[in-house]
Amino acid sequence: PYLLAFLTLASIPARIPLDLGDDEVSLLLPLYGVIAALAAQIGWRLLRGDLRSRELGPVAWPLALFVAWSGLSILWTNDVHRGAVAMGAFLLPFGLLALGFARLPWRGRALTALWAALVGSAALFAAIGLYQWWTRNVFWNPRVIVENAYAPFFRVNSVFWDPSVYGRYLAVAILASLTGILLGGVRGWRIVGLYAAVVTTWLGLLLSLSQSSFAALCVGIVVAAGIAWGGRVSLALLALGAVALGVALAVPQVRDELVGKSRSELRKITRGRSDLVGQGVRIALDHPLVGTGIGGFPREYGRRVGRFAGADAKRVASHTTPVTVAAEQGALGLGLYLALLVAAVGATLRGLGHGFTSRVSLAVGVCLVAIAAHSLFYAAFFEDPMTWALLGLVGVVVTVPRKPAVREAAQP
Repeated sequence: PYLLAFLTLASIPARIPLDLGDDEVSLLLPLYGVIAALAAQIGWRLLRGDLRSRELGPVAWPLALFVAWSGLSILWTNDVHRGAVAMGAFLLPFGLLALGFARLPWRGRALTALWAALVGSAALFAAIGLYQWWTRNVFWNPRVIVENAYAPFFRVNSVFWDPSVYGRYLAVAILASLTGILLGGVRGWRIVGLYAAVVTTWLGLLLSLSQSSFAALCVGIVVAAGIAWGGRVSLALLALGAVALGVALAVPQVRDELVGKSRSELRKITRGRSDLVGQGVRIALDHPLVGTGIGGFPREYGRRVGRFAGADAKRVASHTTPVTVAAEQGALGLGLYLALLVAAVGATLRGLGHGFTSRVSLAVGVCLVAIAAHSLFYAAFFEDPMTWALLGLVGVVVTVPRKPAVREAAQP
């Protein structure tokens, strides 16, 4: 069964550029082959009388309702083509992927090997990124190549198409290792290996220059430290961040760059994303209940600003997942999205003790939090197969009893 997990992990970097109508999209074609095999397997088991249901555990209902509502919204979307792509290329196949992960049996050695594959691949990708930085040679993406030619810094994307997707993958790998360090229970050469994995992967993340990935990593670290060491640690880290921000703002040059900017300057700093978020909020307020329908944000945005074209769709796509959901699926869709996050995070981060099960649960929850934080700046929460794999693993970890914390176990 774990062949599904390893093949999914191996397929994540393989995005193939394709033309769908007027759009150029990068699709995970090898992963779709894995999902097709999974669909055949599930169909065969259903024919043989497999009557399992709600394997996703606490996320089953919110996830099912969100996918159903998204599919229903295609009835009133202003862009049926884009809505069909969102459903057919992401929500439906990746929803099946989540179900496949939720059906995995609990096997400690297999999960450890999956972690090793994640960390090992991240280290390999980081080494490729270092090679790109050293040779000043970026693969695949012509836009990154052009930007590097004119920018004062050099970004790498390793084997991924986008540096931000590359950075997100490394951030997830770092957090998966960091949870073992923070929660304890790992000793000897294993703890040395965890530290080595974190440092090596962080160096690769540094060369991606992905601000969204660094933000996601910081959020994940604060949450993991707060869970493992108590809420006071999180408050201390947040206070330290506030102090650092205050010190930075005290520097006149930094303050002049961040404060008092005009709208055009703010647009330039955020690469136009401030306009996208602002318009997204206005679209959501104008369509409060049901939204514009799935895939409808780009067309509605273009109608408002008067510059929509099919080939320019990526430039007018919202870069903030909650804003996109609110604009396209309304308050009901946003509520289901938030309910999904609360259910997944609550199921994985509550009641942790010590031992392997708690470490796996913490890693799943913290990685989901990091991807959600990343999607605030790079809207790809539902487009990332890692999200769906982690949602499936939520259904796995909640079925296994956790050892109580050491202080609780010592009580009579």
